[in-house]
Amino acid sequence: MTDFTFHDDNTAPEESKPLLAKSRAAFGRVPGLHAVMAEAPGLLEAYQRTHELFVNSSFDKDELTVVWQTVNVENACHYCVPAHTGIAKSMGVDDAITNALRDGTPLPNARLEALRDFTLKLVRNHGNVDDASVQAFLDAGFTKRNILEVILGYSQKVMSNYTNHLAGTPVDKPFEKFAWSPTDKAA
Repeated sequence: MTDFTFHDDNTAPEESKPLLAKSRAAFGRVPGLHAVMAEAPGLLEAYQRTHELFVNSSFDKDELTVVWQTVNVENACHYCVPAHTGIAKSMGVDDAITNALRDGTPLPNARLEALRDFTLKLVRNHGNVDDASVQAFLDAGFTKRNILEVILGYSQKVMSNYTNHLAGTPVDKPFEKFAWSPTDKAA
């Protein structure tokens, strides 16, 4: 595995310093993921902006969590699953939703299950989702806008999941109690 630098204000490229300050202001610290991404200022900036855009999409807190955790679990991200477990708790997402996503078990309602199913099809088929699956998603009460917003959420997760895989980013201390591995997912 390649050794990546976990940047701080002393080691970060100049263009990343204001981005790290933004992370510190938002989270009270610089998450390990952001410290790694600081190596490539454009990546950190794109990640932060994509996060803001997705959080401000038409999805509610439960739906945001379904998209994030579906992708995190599918991509087996050792860092993002625990992080988004803690984030979901801070957002007031029901533990039943979070646990079902982490464990690969049924979600508490059909609408959220339709969102997970569509997100998985999008990820697994590299965006080539068949008409019947799109229609099932729309029939569950979602919109064409939501289809495109799933792509937005997936884009954010690709940046973080892949960075964490390559860097082996350790789980941040506040999220260690939510540790997860792919073996935790139901078969």
